[in-house]
Amino acid sequence: MIRRRSLHRATFAAAAIYNVCWGIYCVIDPQWLFRLTGGAAADRAEVVSALGLVIGLYGVLYFEVARDPERGAMIACVGLAGKVLGPLGVAYTVIQGTWPASTFVVCASNDFIWIAPFALYLYDVAHVRTTPTRRGDDALTTG
Repeated sequence: MIRRRSLHRATFAAAAIYNVCWGIYCVIDPQWLFRLTGGAAADRAEVVSALGLVIGLYGVLYFEVARDPERGAMIACVGLAGKVLGPLGVAYTVIQGTWPASTFVVCASNDFIWIAPFALYLYDVAHVRTTPTRRGDDALTTG
């Protein structure tokens, strides 16, 4: 069994609920981001709506990790990659001048707060998979 299983289940359940809610809200009201950050809204609402759809679907996958943490490593790897690459994409748009720097506020709740818990989960899963089981040790020594 995975170490800190209850913590990981709670983390991914929370991430799932957060992502699904965030995604639904972005589809219903894509202008909220522009009201928050002061960015230009007229030509980018579809981007926020599409982003909401993707983030909401991540939430569905996080429910699966919460349900069965021993089998969720690949989903968590993709999620963690998104938590790292997403802010890099935001940084690129800010450097290009197409999005305001205030957009980084979204990275705080969507990305930065989840990096450590996702990484800890992946560490624990990797530890379980690379540590021989007692039964496996016996098979090697008696065979």
